[in-house]
Amino acid sequence: MTQIEQSAVPADAGALPTGGPAVIERMRGLRSRWPSGSGLAVFNEACPGVAERAGPDFGGRGPDDDRDAAPLGVRCAERYLSAVETATAGGRPPECWRPLLPYRRHPGVFPLQFALSGLHAHIGHDLVLAVVDSCHALGCAPPDLDGEFERVGDHLVSLEGRIHEDLMPGPELLGIADPLTRLVISWSLERAREAAWSAARVLWRLRGFPSLAEEFRHRTDAGAGLVGRFLLTPCR
Repeated sequence: MTQIEQSAVPADAGALPTGGPAVIERMRGLRSRWPSGSGLAVFNEACPGVAERAGPDFGGRGPDDDRDAAPLGVRCAERYLSAVETATAGGRPPECWRPLLPYRRHPGVFPLQFALSGLHAHIGHDLVLAVVDSCHALGCAPPDLDGEFERVGDHLVSLEGRIHEDLMPGPELLGIADPLTRLVISWSLERAREAAWSAARVLWRLRGFPSLAEEFRHRTDAGAGLVGRFLLTPCR
């Protein structure tokens, strides 16, 4: 297996339960591991509810279903879970998730910023590799997953909406929220999705060039981490 194929599969994926319900349960299980309001806790709090509302589109499969047929949304969620469970066990997670670790809780950073930083890591890294995971498993190319990618994008829009609804400061905090507002509107979910789709297509095309593919994967991870750190700029 080439380096890029190895990087496209979470290290412990074969030993983990699969399917939407199992993924949602693992998300819930992480809630007790971090202090309320810490970086990862804020992002993780919003995820299970959105995944549940996605229903069968997120992966309501039976225990005997073929793992290779796992929906893209499940593969993306497993990428996230693999990263945070690695960090919790003392390992080294992808660079894009490190700005939120370990249990970061800066007094000048709003919970909304933590959630958006996690959302960008999820799109800019996890979703990219999940597309490649699916292509390897199904023997297809990224354009064959266009419809499923759009459905995952719809779930991410729902997640962003819940994040804004639950965590955006109210009008009474407008005086200190002005810098936050400028920071939030500088990030675009749609542009992040477009960049993720382009990155996945490039990474797939590089699969025959392992060293270049691994370098591109690393740069994608680092770029997502850079944006994540920017989103965590103290605003108060």
